[in-house]
Amino acid sequence: MVALKVAYFKENCITIRNTQDSARLERFPLDHRLEGLQSTYDLIRRTTDRMPDKTAFHFLETAGSNSQAHDISYRQLFSRITQTANLFHDLGLRSCDVVSYLLPNLPETHYVLWGGEAAGIANPINPLLDLDHIVGIMTAARSKILVIPGPLPENDIWLKIKNIKDRVPSLEHIIQLNGTPEQGNLCYEDIIDNYPTDRLVSGRVFERDDVCSLFHTGGTTGTPKLARHSHYNELANALMASLVIDITAEDVSLCGLPLFHVNGVIVTGLACFLAGASVVIATPGGFRTPDVIPNFWTIVEKYRVSFFSGVPTIYAALLQVSIGAADVSSLRTALCGAAPMPHDLITRFEAVTGLALMEGYGLTEGTCVSCCNPLDGERRVGSIGFPLPYQDMKTVILDEEGAYLRDCATDEIGTVVIRGPNVFDGYLQEEANEGVWLANDWFNTGDMGRVDDQGYFWLTGRIKELIIRGGHNIDPAVIENALTRHEGVQAVAAVGKPDSYAGEIPVAYVVLAEGATCDSAELIAFAKSHIAERAAVPKEIYLIPELPLTAVGKIFKPSLKQDAMKRATLDALANFDLPLNISVDPDKTYGTVLTIEIESSVSPSVIEEIRDIMAHYTFQTKIKNKK
Repeated sequence: MVALKVAYFKENCITIRNTQDSARLERFPLDHRLEGLQSTYDLIRRTTDRMPDKTAFHFLETAGSNSQAHDISYRQLFSRITQTANLFHDLGLRSCDVVSYLLPNLPETHYVLWGGEAAGIANPINPLLDLDHIVGIMTAARSKILVIPGPLPENDIWLKIKNIKDRVPSLEHIIQLNGTPEQGNLCYEDIIDNYPTDRLVSGRVFERDDVCSLFHTGGTTGTPKLARHSHYNELANALMASLVIDITAEDVSLCGLPLFHVNGVIVTGLACFLAGASVVIATPGGFRTPDVIPNFWTIVEKYRVSFFSGVPTIYAALLQVSIGAADVSSLRTALCGAAPMPHDLITRFEAVTGLALMEGYGLTEGTCVSCCNPLDGERRVGSIGFPLPYQDMKTVILDEEGAYLRDCATDEIGTVVIRGPNVFDGYLQEEANEGVWLANDWFNTGDMGRVDDQGYFWLTGRIKELIIRGGHNIDPAVIENALTRHEGVQAVAAVGKPDSYAGEIPVAYVVLAEGATCDSAELIAFAKSHIAERAAVPKEIYLIPELPLTAVGKIFKPSLKQDAMKRATLDALANFDLPLNISVDPDKTYGTVLTIEIESSVSPSVIEEIRDIMAHYTFQTKIKNKK
């Protein structure tokens, strides 16, 4: 392949080591870097024009040692995206219409996603959601077309959606990938080659502010909220991520996160396309495929993977797999977000692999990634780094009604707010936009944090009550609504209990109705039968005489979260058979700190063992001798 000049979007670039470097980079306007690009379709076309024969995808159907990839060039990628957009247009999809998809990680998923954005609005949906939730999302989006896989033995998508047309009034067409289509459905492979590869038959003229996608957010369970992304949002965030990770055409990214999630779509998708990098699609199931993690280091060696993105549970699992004789020298970094990462896990992973782990922070409302530790500068373990170039981020003090009072001082804990070209303009459902915007376009993330004297952000808690289980967002209301249907339950509150593996697990505190005789086991069984999302079923239920309340009678969840921290600590240290005093107190630096008081007679080696165990948790722990 002919050597390429520096990518157009990297002109006047510098290495980002600190916030000063980021500010200097911003002197070259973002719109100059994106000049000539109005849409994600334009971005992929430009890369195709620059390097048509470069490999866009190495697609692995399986991850076994003998598996062979199906390679797809940028020319083939862009041609299929164009054909798919033309197919959608032929079926009546216009720029304001929505095409939803329930697909695993496939090359076709990219064709549908980016072709959907070229023809109208794409709506990725988690195929693991229960049918009612899928129907709720599609109804809210007014989906006109649905794309699904053919019958597969390893998933129940097919059975799940058989009668979906009867439940989504706007749905006109179902397109099926592979296999013999059900009556009334269209087969993608049978018709796609009827459409031109070199132009959009719609003649569409893109505007950067056009909505291009609707991503479900607010938890994988609960009332659907759909975040509207514009073409400019996705272009900007792809550029920002590409600059921070320093993606080039020589890079090979591994995609193991799902393509219904913004991380898989932007970080190991559009940001790579912008640079002309290659992407290994690590099986349709990604990291969920049983043989991906055991063969991960072999895949890295075979395809010379240079970076990937994961969640804490993935990194914990990879630590259990020996690198052995695999040559992983091509790997230069890995990214972690979605859930807080235990300090000990970061240091152990870096020590074993030699990788520079880039811990960061993002949210669907910011398109994908908003903040990250620098690749070449100081990485502060436990921090989420500093804001990406071209995006503003700060902490503020709000009043009880959520109105802005003032900016926080250095190291003062406040609400994290963001604004910038990557920040969406609101949810599709207007009622969901109440209370999330401050003056001057600042978006309230719902997270609490502080900023140190070097501009690094540190998360200290969440205003919003989502339970994050291994990167899986769970709305506690789903648990609470299910359990309150039990006749023996008077009141219930669900929170996340710290877990050394998953970050958090869902637990519930229940007050029984007068005269009720049910126990925790019965309530857990009831929850299993009334909560469709397996990950949202509470792992433990605690029966308590009353729930803590605020002065106005609202359930005070911080008290329950502190109790869950204590319970997690007692569980973790149960084998020591020691008398322990455990307290949780507010802290100006960390938000909360758990203190373990131990008898002075306990040996230093035992204390060190306890310290090692507690290092696996994301909350801050202090150990001291009893007075």
